[in-house]
Amino acid sequence: MLFQKGNLKVREIQLKDSALLVKWLSDPKVLTYYEGRDNPFNLHKVNEHFFDDDQQVTRCIVEFDGVSVGYIQFYQVDEETRIVYGYSPNEERIYGMDQFIGEVEYWNRGIGQILVSSMVEYLIKEKRAEKIVMDPQTWNERAIRCYEKCGFEKVKLLPKNEFHEGEYRDCWLIEYYK
Repeated sequence: MLFQKGNLKVREIQLKDSALLVKWLSDPKVLTYYEGRDNPFNLHKVNEHFFDDDQQVTRCIVEFDGVSVGYIQFYQVDEETRIVYGYSPNEERIYGMDQFIGEVEYWNRGIGQILVSSMVEYLIKEKRAEKIVMDPQTWNERAIRCYEKCGFEKVKLLPKNEFHEGEYRDCWLIEYYK
């Protein structure tokens, strides 16, 4: 287990979680916000994407009240991404994170806010992150509100930053700076 905060538990992903990821990433409601409805995942695609040997990304399952409800990943931002975001190569220790709640009946319960704020706390305390960044699509106002409640601020518009459902979409670079 990576950490626990109240009813929320975050643990590293295991191969047995493949079926959960297939379920979540083939649900059009989830795909609207993560990966795109035109990009559903099957078991092969989940195994290829989530269980590769990329040691740079820590991938985790989120549990709430003992139920697996979502996914979160974090990573130290690489040099190429730093350039895109406008950071210098030697600037602070910067981490990025991405997450989604895959069980739609757990949406709008405040779990995302608990998850994001807990992960920020973990990254600062355990990984000595000096800055944490995300790049949500500009239209995803619900997620952006959640992130802002957790202390993130919009710092830069990233035009046509992410390919989603057949087109490049604008994103906000948001950051948490301790």
